[in-house]
Amino acid sequence: MPSDSTDFAISFTWGDLEPCNTGRPNIVDNPRFTLSGVPAGTAFIRFTLKDHDAPRYDHGGGMVAYSGQDAIAPGAFKYKSPCPPGGVHTYEWTATAMTDRGGGVLGTASATRQYPE
Repeated sequence: MPSDSTDFAISFTWGDLEPCNTGRPNIVDNPRFTLSGVPAGTAFIRFTLKDHDAPRYDHGGGMVAYSGQDAIAPGAFKYKSPCPPGGVHTYEWTATAMTDRGGGVLGTASATRQYPE
């Protein structure tokens, strides 16, 4: 049954990130994402990471082909790891469900965690 975009949700775990608190992130594999309620017609999901405590810093993200899976495993894309200088920051992953690589947004979902936890 197709999902309404309001049902779209994600969660994630940081996984086995190497500890980092220098403010100089490492290039690492994406965390494991769990997906639910992905909108019907989704062909790609774009993931972006935002640091709420340093919102101008670009951690990057990636685009993943979607074919009905309920999880995105580490290694689907690379990004700049969380690496708050001397403290804890709050990070938010946003997933954008898209009909194609160029746009066609069907819905968004986000999940927030602190690092380090």
